[in-house]
Amino acid sequence: MGNVTGPVAAKFAFFPPEPPTYEILKSNDGVMVFSGSNDKSVDVHVVDTKVGNKIVATFWKHPFARFTLLYSHGNAADLGQMVDLFIELRAHLRVNIISYDYSGYGRSTGKPSEFNTYYDIEAVFDLLKSGYGFKQEDLILYGQSVGSGPTLHLASKLPKLRGVVLHSAILSGLRVLYPVKVTFWFDIFKNIDKIRYVNCPVFVIHGTEDEIVDCSHGKRLWELSKQKYDPLWVKGGGHCNLETFPEYIKYLRKFINAMEKISITCQSSKQVTQSPSITETKHNKCLGFVKR
Repeated sequence: MGNVTGPVAAKFAFFPPEPPTYEILKSNDGVMVFSGSNDKSVDVHVVDTKVGNKIVATFWKHPFARFTLLYSHGNAADLGQMVDLFIELRAHLRVNIISYDYSGYGRSTGKPSEFNTYYDIEAVFDLLKSGYGFKQEDLILYGQSVGSGPTLHLASKLPKLRGVVLHSAILSGLRVLYPVKVTFWFDIFKNIDKIRYVNCPVFVIHGTEDEIVDCSHGKRLWELSKQKYDPLWVKGGGHCNLETFPEYIKYLRKFINAMEKISITCQSSKQVTQSPSITETKHNKCLGFVKR
């Protein structure tokens, strides 16, 4: 690895779509509108981070929501590409969904970096508290691929969080490239260390044929979780297509249902014992890590 390891780990992680796939417009009454959807139940926000970047966030409302999902998307994607998935998740899971574009992604300003993603998700969480009155107990954090970094960063700081979903998650940036056994100071997204500080149930979803982030990442994160919820190992699933498998929604719904039954003061995870039966193999656009 030599002296190139640090720069490699720092540079490989961020691939924002160019150009952005959506616009932020203002209607005649001054309300911000997301060009990627005509859905009237979507609030559009531009929030400031502590370092001065302006982050675009969309809040997809469900009239009978049980929880709010704070969704951190994968690489090579922006909010415009996530619309269909958010509509499906909102309907099937009966949740609100708030998602955001990292600094330098979509119409968010600034440059992508590890620490900027942390500031980004903190700003969105502050919006949920101040703008909507949500508490930790109302929230489930969802991190896909690189989005597992900001997700576990925030989850490690919220002791009363309802739950966490890790979708094709990474142990750390460097571990995607090299099978290192220790954490180096120059590594990024040190999820392997932060997972130990997460106090809520953790649901891990990972494909057994993930060609970008090996399934061993998901298995290790599950092993290190304090509150283990039975994982979903998608047989034949890759890095970019897990949403297309029929068990994806089925097991997410089971997790959401289980989260309704737990006590925040004494959390316990409900085990899912049915083995997934996966037959669908169609692919969608890759939203995750890309190795160079």
